[in-house]
Amino acid sequence: MKERIYYDWNPWHGCTKISPGCKYCYVYRQDEMYGSNTSSSLCRKTGNFDLPIKRKRDKSYKIPSGKIVFTCFTSDFLLEDADPWRQDCWRMIKERKDCFFYFFTKRIHRLESCLPPDWGEGYDNVIIGCTVENRDRADFRLPIFLSLPIKHRAIIAAPLLEPLDLSPYLNESIEEVAASGESGIMARPCNYDWILDIRCQCIEKNVPFCFHQTGAHFIKDGKLYNIKRQYQISQAKKAGIDFRIKDNFIPETAAFNQKENVSGQLSLWDE
Repeated sequence: MKERIYYDWNPWHGCTKISPGCKYCYVYRQDEMYGSNTSSSLCRKTGNFDLPIKRKRDKSYKIPSGKIVFTCFTSDFLLEDADPWRQDCWRMIKERKDCFFYFFTKRIHRLESCLPPDWGEGYDNVIIGCTVENRDRADFRLPIFLSLPIKHRAIIAAPLLEPLDLSPYLNESIEEVAASGESGIMARPCNYDWILDIRCQCIEKNVPFCFHQTGAHFIKDGKLYNIKRQYQISQAKKAGIDFRIKDNFIPETAAFNQKENVSGQLSLWDE
């Protein structure tokens, strides 16, 4: 059995919608499905706020060394409502230099005002994904994204709502582009041609590309397919169009393929 690579850390839950990609947000859908009594737009700390530094009875960390921690996936790490709590999170991330922390954001314009005082050119163990869903948001967010001091960055084209030309923003600083359709009953269709076009852009610039999931409504060769949630990732993998992506969805250029980071402990993924 393969060793577990990914862990989830949601220090807070709930988010406000700010752009077209938020229209059918999965967090809102999940809250409704589970019958939450609190509005999904209300941000609140969770019981796992300090998960990265929690320890077991034997004093070892609950999240083992060398893991990739998906951070704040039921909110946005740069959400304004979370400003009072974020510096505590940065301190935990800094303490856990032996793990990588990966967050996506639609609020990249807020990053500079949200950084810790010792950020410098970026923490070695933080990967930031800038989410773009259409041309308007790509042209607004990506110039900001590329101008900021970030050690490890990815572009997340999801939910992909129309064709995107990302080529002006693809350079050696981008460790991955991931593209996905939209999930949920109300999902807007994703066209396979849009996915293939982004893939071609990435190949031309030699940037790793991952087709992460089809979404619920997927158009291929002019035909609309309605794909159940449990098959959306596997169907994308069956397409076989990933470029420079290794096992476990890890891009060749990713931070987690380096021999070691400043702590000298991150060699888990080396072959």
